[in-house]
Amino acid sequence: MTDSAIEITADLVRELLREQHPDLAGLAVREVAGGWDNQQWRLGDDLAVRMPRTDRAPDLQRKERRWLPELAPRLPLPVPVPVRTGEPSARFPKPWTVMTWVPGEPLDRAPISRGAHAADALARFLTALHAAAPAQAPAPSDRGGHPAEATEGFTYFFDAVAPAGLKSDIRAVWDDAVAAPAWQGPPVWVHGDLHPANVVVADGTLAGVVDFGDLCAGDPAWDIAAAWVLLPAGAAAGFFDTYAQAEPATIRRARGLAVMKSLFLMLMGENGERGLPGGKPSWGPAGRAALDRVLA
Repeated sequence: MTDSAIEITADLVRELLREQHPDLAGLAVREVAGGWDNQQWRLGDDLAVRMPRTDRAPDLQRKERRWLPELAPRLPLPVPVPVRTGEPSARFPKPWTVMTWVPGEPLDRAPISRGAHAADALARFLTALHAAAPAQAPAPSDRGGHPAEATEGFTYFFDAVAPAGLKSDIRAVWDDAVAAPAWQGPPVWVHGDLHPANVVVADGTLAGVVDFGDLCAGDPAWDIAAAWVLLPAGAAAGFFDTYAQAEPATIRRARGLAVMKSLFLMLMGENGERGLPGGKPSWGPAGRAALDRVLA
C-alpha cells in the first residue's frame, strides 16, 4: 500500500518548506503517529503537513483541497482546511498539503466520557454535512454505495476475525442491511471513513473530524454507522434523537456497515499485534467494543 522508495523525514519536510513556503520553514516540525495514505507532520502549533505515501494519496489530497474550504464553514466541528499547496519537485515527486491542525487526541487513544454530549455533537455534525451534494461532487468508489456493493469486503473481514459465537448474529445484521432498500434521496455529502482514528476528542467529547480523503456524494448510512462505531454504549439512541432524519431502511443499512467497520478495526488490530505492515494495535479493542454495541 505504501511507497517505501521515498523516506519522508522531518529534514525533508523542512527542506520542502524552505523551497516552496519559506515563511513557514522556521516553525517546529514534529511527526504525528498514525496515518494510512498520508504521513502527517505537525507544523508549529496550528498547522500540519500531509505527505502522501500511497499511490492514491495525491488524488485524495486534491479532493480535500477542492472541497474542504467549501464545507468547513458550515460544519459545527473543526475540520482540517488546506492553506498551502506543495508542488512536486526533484526532492519529492508528489504534491503535498499544509492544512490547519485540529486539536485533540484521536479517539483510539482517548475515550469519550461524555457520551450524551458526543452523541449530540456527532448528530449535529452529520446533519450539517449530509446536505445534497452538487453534480460535480466525487462519486462513490468503495464507500458511499449500498452495502450490497461491499459484500466482498465484508466477507473478507468476517472470515478473518468474526468471533465464532457471534457469527450468526453478525451475518443476520449484514444480511438485513443488504436486503434493505437503497437510499432514495439525492446523493449527500458523506465523509465515508468515520472510525476512531479519524475523529479527535477533547474534554471527554468529540472535538473534531479529520481525514476527508474518502469524501463523496452517496448514502448517508456510511456515516450514520458511526453512532455505534464511535459513540460509547447507550449513546446511539441520543444520536438518532438529534439526527432525526434517518428512516428505518437507512438505519438497517447503517447497522450492517457498522458491523463491517467493526470487523475491519478488529482485523487491523490483529495485524498490529502480529507486527504486520499497516496494523494498528489500538484499533482491535475499539473494533470489538463497537461490534458489541451494534449487536446489542
